[in-house]
Amino acid sequence: MAIDWKKFIEQHHIKNLPLQEQIKLFKWENSYSEKPHQQRLKEDFTNASTSTPGRTGRGGSGAVPPPALIVNYLVVAGGGAGTGGAQQGIGGPGAGGLRTSFGTTSGGGASAESSLSSLTVATSYTVTIGAGGASSSNVNTANKGNDTVFSTITSEGGGKGGDGNNVANGGDGGSGGGGGRTRAGGSGTAGQGFDGGTPTGASSFIGGGGGGASEAGKNGTAGGGGGDGLAVAITGTSVTYAGGGGAGVYHPTSQTPPPGGSGGGGTGGVRSGDAPTAGGVNTGGGGGAARGNGGESSAAGGSGVVILRYPKEYTVTVGDGLTSSTSTDGLNKVTSFTAGTDTITFAA
Repeated sequence: MAIDWKKFIEQHHIKNLPLQEQIKLFKWENSYSEKPHQQRLKEDFTNASTSTPGRTGRGGSGAVPPPALIVNYLVVAGGGAGTGGAQQGIGGPGAGGLRTSFGTTSGGGASAESSLSSLTVATSYTVTIGAGGASSSNVNTANKGNDTVFSTITSEGGGKGGDGNNVANGGDGGSGGGGGRTRAGGSGTAGQGFDGGTPTGASSFIGGGGGGASEAGKNGTAGGGGGDGLAVAITGTSVTYAGGGGAGVYHPTSQTPPPGGSGGGGTGGVRSGDAPTAGGVNTGGGGGAARGNGGESSAAGGSGVVILRYPKEYTVTVGDGLTSSTSTDGLNKVTSFTAGTDTITFAA
């Protein structure tokens, strides 16, 4: 005799099971007529009805697996810094390299990279947040930014600003440092950032601006501003990262301070005028170049950041050496790492 579907569902309390499982049990009930089989089915139904929703089998075994662990990332290195002391037209430092799989564009005008689909639970992955290049009061010393790392993804530190004594070009890096006095700007790294700008030379002594993630540093003839960074909405809100640092102005002293690029770039200094400002914390912005007065220092580059976006069914265990925070945005969690170095692991 045919069994009534509705009564079958209500009698055995299996509304919480997936429809396919309900149909399977219904077919079994129709197939078996002997009492021992019916008793076994009844026990299965009872156990299933008291198990966790979304689980099948006796006693709730056979959990429905979580979605695939697909991780999108933003990895930004520390911004560079420039030289200090008495110099003429110091180059603006470059922004830290920017690599991302989120959105459509990565640093240096490249297409966004592929998200990571090969990561596994219970496996340790390294995270290192690169510090910005340290400020300097020495005419021959400038400091590149430090690399930032997540697993196999490394972003290169921002290039140092070129000196105003015609000794060296702007430094190469994630984004290149601007040239000082009459020297060329440094080169950015493909897929991470742009080149530094070119100085004016002996006519007015304005350095070239530091390169940014989405734009080259401005030439001295255009004011020496830092190149703009790149806006990335991996947290759920669009934030701009990796702006280049503004150049130093030795002459004319009436020159407007060269602005840092959007995304944390520091403002350059003007001799007998405004002092430079540091790159933004956790933006990878290049620090502003020094004014060129004797004994004065350049501004430090901004520190980098790692931001991961992954399905909310997963959790991340973070080593003590890292500073981090986690939020939820729709169907995803977002974990931001802002300082330190250690390992992390995913769990479902």
